[in-house]
Amino acid sequence: MAAYLMDFDRCDCGTIHENVVSEVRNQLPDEDTLLDLAELFKVFGDSTRVKILSALLKAEMCVCDIAVLLGMTKSSISHQLRILKQSKLVKCRRDGKVVYYSLADEHVGTIFDQGLAHVCEK
Repeated sequence: MAAYLMDFDRCDCGTIHENVVSEVRNQLPDEDTLLDLAELFKVFGDSTRVKILSALLKAEMCVCDIAVLLGMTKSSISHQLRILKQSKLVKCRRDGKVVYYSLADEHVGTIFDQGLAHVCEK
């Protein structure tokens, strides 16, 4: 029985299901789009950036507030915010001398929420 379970995920049929392959090939995004998507997911690969996104999901915040919240320097937070801004995940607005950061749009919150729901599945 154990040998059967170990080999369950291995396909030995050698048959190519051309109709499925053709249909999926026609529906795949182009290579440049997939590369852009891979780059977007890389941004989520840093725990500091994920923490910042989590905070901004709750409220618009300035660098000083985020730094205190995460126990980090303003410089390190600014560096991560720059990456998030370049990736179009956050936006900023100036109010006098203070620059406030927020999520760029509702898609960012959706991506974050879906990822969180996935890792919290039991």
